[in-house]
Amino acid sequence: MNSSSQTYRGPRMGFGANKAATDFLRDMTADMTHQQRLAQVRWIAGMMDNQFRVPGTNLRFGWDSILGLFPGIGDVLTSAVSLLIVHHAYQTKASPLTMGRMLGNVGVDFVVGAIPLVGDLFDFAFKANLKNARLLERHLTRQAEKASASRPRLARTGTRQ
Repeated sequence: MNSSSQTYRGPRMGFGANKAATDFLRDMTADMTHQQRLAQVRWIAGMMDNQFRVPGTNLRFGWDSILGLFPGIGDVLTSAVSLLIVHHAYQTKASPLTMGRMLGNVGVDFVVGAIPLVGDLFDFAFKANLKNARLLERHLTRQAEKASASRPRLARTGTRQ
């Protein structure tokens, strides 16, 4: 993926059998720009929370709602995917408050989502991944604003006559 790409095109594979999952995740995302991270996070959030539409309505749902129908394992799997978004926030040095809010969203989604039937309806409405994608986007926007504000301004070299 080139550095100017704004679209996430899926995971990069190629890890050894002895490599730990955390090492693989760190290595897989190590060279990503903030734009690439945000594109991947938006892709994940869209797949998990907004991939499908109820016909004849504007109601949307994703794999989080579908996998949540499988007691236990579904909520564990969707939470693991949700934590990838949190990982990207950590890699961009998000504030402890932002990280806490993101982890809170994943935790609430996991705990309430594990309740039969009520959890399935909750997954349909809560959309923790989209919330976390917005939190990461706000963090990256603030980070970019701070960086541009700290850059020295160039003095004008022209003179008036």
